[in-house]
Amino acid sequence: MSNKPQAHRFVAKLGNDDIIFETGQLAGQANGAIVIKSNDSLLLTTATASKSPREGIDFFPLSVEFEEKLYAAGRIPGSFFRREGRPSEEAILTARLTDRPLRPLFNKSSRNEVQIVITALSSDGEHHLDILAINSASAALHISDIPWAGPVGAVRIGLKDGQLLVNPTVSEMAASELDLRVAGTEDAILMVEAGANEVPEDKMLEALRLAHESIQDIIRVQNEMRAAVGKPKIEFQTNQVADDVLSKVTAQLGDKLEQVVKTGGGKEEFSNAINAVRDEAVAYFAEDDTISAGDITSIHSDALKKAIRKRIITEGIRPDGRDTRTVRPIWGDAGILPRTHGSGLFTRGETQVLTITTLGTPRDEQKLDTLGPQDFKRYLHHYNFPPFSTGETGRVGSPSRRSIGHGALAERALVPVLPSADKFPYTLRLVSEVLSSNGSTSMASVCGSTLSLMDAGVPISAPVAGVAMGLIQEGDQFAVLTDIQGIEDALGDMDFKVAGTRKGITALQMDIKISGLRWDIMEQALSQALAGRLHILDRMHEILPQTRDHYSPFAPSIVTIQIHPDKIGKLIGPAGKTIRGIQEETGAKIDIDDDGTVYIAASDQESSDMALARVKAMTEEAELGRIYTGRVVRIADFGAFVEILPDTDGLVPISQLADYRVPSVADVVQLGDEIMVMVTNIDSDGKIRLSRQAVLEGWTLEEARENDRRPSGGGGGRRGGGGGDRRNDRNRGDRNRGDRDRRR
Repeated sequence: MSNKPQAHRFVAKLGNDDIIFETGQLAGQANGAIVIKSNDSLLLTTATASKSPREGIDFFPLSVEFEEKLYAAGRIPGSFFRREGRPSEEAILTARLTDRPLRPLFNKSSRNEVQIVITALSSDGEHHLDILAINSASAALHISDIPWAGPVGAVRIGLKDGQLLVNPTVSEMAASELDLRVAGTEDAILMVEAGANEVPEDKMLEALRLAHESIQDIIRVQNEMRAAVGKPKIEFQTNQVADDVLSKVTAQLGDKLEQVVKTGGGKEEFSNAINAVRDEAVAYFAEDDTISAGDITSIHSDALKKAIRKRIITEGIRPDGRDTRTVRPIWGDAGILPRTHGSGLFTRGETQVLTITTLGTPRDEQKLDTLGPQDFKRYLHHYNFPPFSTGETGRVGSPSRRSIGHGALAERALVPVLPSADKFPYTLRLVSEVLSSNGSTSMASVCGSTLSLMDAGVPISAPVAGVAMGLIQEGDQFAVLTDIQGIEDALGDMDFKVAGTRKGITALQMDIKISGLRWDIMEQALSQALAGRLHILDRMHEILPQTRDHYSPFAPSIVTIQIHPDKIGKLIGPAGKTIRGIQEETGAKIDIDDDGTVYIAASDQESSDMALARVKAMTEEAELGRIYTGRVVRIADFGAFVEILPDTDGLVPISQLADYRVPSVADVVQLGDEIMVMVTNIDSDGKIRLSRQAVLEGWTLEEARENDRRPSGGGGGRRGGGGGDRRNDRNRGDRNRGDRDRRR
């Protein structure tokens, strides 16, 4: 008799697809486990909590991991060890995307560790895994005994030919002008992540409304699952301050924090003032064993939050004295680094970012070994957040998950304005170095990157700017804040980042700390963000009015030439010998695409010209009517074979060797002689017929053909009379060893 446990199966509709949730058979020791499936894409998601609180921390310890297993797509990892290593950026971004709508629905006073592990078991390459990850994580938490105020649902919205698409496939997204991912509860939106091709605000709002409507069935099914198979919820111990301690410390603090908030000041001055109030309280209660420094810090933080929020709601005045719509002072510069290919410095208030552009060759593209739809990236944006940017000491090294996320957001904001590879064949790497941080360094990175690209001479279609919006909501009263600083982000209810051009939005990211966002607040936030973005674009125009009309002298010069794909093997040569020889001789770098596009990159014009001439000479096709100076390579009774291009020769019949009757070929030409000839015919087999008489007589192609009474064709090559192009067929086998492994 089988001991196989029963699987509980539930089906929800998302767009045109069935989303299948199953539980009961896999990962039974986790607090909650879900298998989610869409077509042949399948994830296993588990939610597990520690049995006791974690000591010595002042935050809720939630972690989300996305395990990107390449066996899911039937692939072996390309690393030396042939196994998955550290998470890819794609996996990190998926984990962050999943974390963001889950976190606000936990009690932040809990200290039990909660871990969500999402394992990709099967991927069909057509159904996106990130949306499945969010929905399965919500379902695993919802049916578990872990206390949580879910569920949430998630969906992707696309835009094609003016029509919004719900839950589009990877193929459908290839031509989409919008990549919008939304997660929310039954009542409101919690999280937004979007890349867009200058989509107007009203269209974005329409897409957000459609997204919220589309997740309702996902939420309904999760509630159905909870009722059918959910475990009774347990209670986590929370970190609460005793009422008598709260009363004593609150009385000691009095209105001191309100006075500091009214005084305001810069980041350091303001921080010193509020810390002085806290330190005074710690000293005051130093002899009271019932009150810890941690309790005082917690009460002090809550009191400061209330004071700041109250002043904003009642008076419309922020800690630095601004009203709710004013952008902090902006200044910047471009071209400040002498040896880099482009640089842009953007400063807004106490936030400052320096972005550097490096132009590379096609071979500098990043090869991706992930389950995502991209195989290569030609535009890379890296973001660094050193500890000195906040006036602190700390770890310096590999980027944090936050830094990877901020870099991806800035990258997404600029993709729509970049020139295509056929018009601008460079690989682009931008690095944003945060030099000073007090609010929204990711949006400052967008602005600095625009200046840097323009300084590098990259022909972007339009400048892009970004601004971060905040929210203070107390009951029915609310205030939307333009250009939030650090403390407003920490103590506020929303971080809403909007980047775009004057025409429309290119990137959007929203996270909220409350249970949902009202539509009227969303509309106002988008409206204020547009006004703020236009103001910032005006300031950026003053810094650098237009893209430079030249590249840095230290940037590589790239020229392209199109050759017939059949010539690729000839240009590469056996095991790459030919192309390596050209590169060593000229100092240029040569890359070749499968369609026959050849990229020649060099640091100086002479090297570029030399390499271009060599490539042209090796791959040029003979042209009808063109006159060539060729070398006689073989003599026969019926004519002479003349090499007009490298490894390409044709036959000059004896009747076409001179402007008189020739008794013998040897009477006119000898091996090694150089003569001028016209191409008069190229037959279907590639055999070339030449005429020296046409050159001597000054004939046109038509006249040459009319005067050549003998049958056309007849050329031969040195391989026994075959004629035409003498390329070595063995070279063809070297052309297809992997997607781009032939690049030398």
